[in-house]
Amino acid sequence: MSERKNSCILVAELVGEDQFAGRIDAAETKYAVERCMHRLDRVAASLEGSTIQRDDNSAVIRFERCDSGVLAACEILERINSLPPVSGARLSVRIGLHYAVIGPEPAGGEGIRITRRLAQLGSPGQALASGTAVMLLTSATRRFAGKDALDGKVLEGVGPIYAIAQPVGTFTSLLAATRVSQRLRLRHQQEVIFVEEIRPVVLLGRELGNDLVIIDPRASRQHARIEKRREGFILIDQSTNGTYVSAGGVNEHCTKRTELPLTGPGRIGCGFSANEVERDLVFFEIV
Repeated sequence: MSERKNSCILVAELVGEDQFAGRIDAAETKYAVERCMHRLDRVAASLEGSTIQRDDNSAVIRFERCDSGVLAACEILERINSLPPVSGARLSVRIGLHYAVIGPEPAGGEGIRITRRLAQLGSPGQALASGTAVMLLTSATRRFAGKDALDGKVLEGVGPIYAIAQPVGTFTSLLAATRVSQRLRLRHQQEVIFVEEIRPVVLLGRELGNDLVIIDPRASRQHARIEKRREGFILIDQSTNGTYVSAGGVNEHCTKRTELPLTGPGRIGCGFSANEVERDLVFFEIV
């Protein structure tokens, strides 16, 4: 990195690998870690973040605006914490957010060191932000930050610490608008995710980094995506075999390299008929 620049710094660290000891083999552990890291990478890309450091179980991501960093933290927590367990064990993530200079030195300087410390102060499944970062949030995103995350403890150089999107029951992390706007609920095997304001794009495909991973060999690696737009929920096919949609009791429709509005409830088949009895069907409903 050739210049020093103030940025929103996000540090995400996976925790919980010790749960896997003696329960699953190294290959399954590697799969569980890679699955989480792929989702983290997807979030960074979707919010125009730049990954400046990355290893097997942590990443440092730079955002131009603190709003983007907070939204990324919320989505990373949701995506990783909602993953099903592997052999009864699961990984979690802890996140630190800070606004500071990222220097040209290999470790990125004091700003990244402080952000790592913030992440390490948090519990699994928690994101902590410095007062410096929270001060720069817009009013809409500011409500994601809860006060006094560590009972008044102050980390030297950052002032008060704020919790971002604490667990349900202690802090409402979603914007009020998301509770009244429509959401598209997607169900695939044991996973349930939503297309909504804070996650306007969901990816489907055979590749590990997709939001919904379709195991069927007829699915393309990056098969399709679903977007929330002003006019509704739109499925965009980008596959070889097409995407089959059966919705609202009408005849099945196959879309290939085109877009299709989704009106639920219905079913989606990635490369195969939505009327087949398949474990990899995706069920959707507007709620």
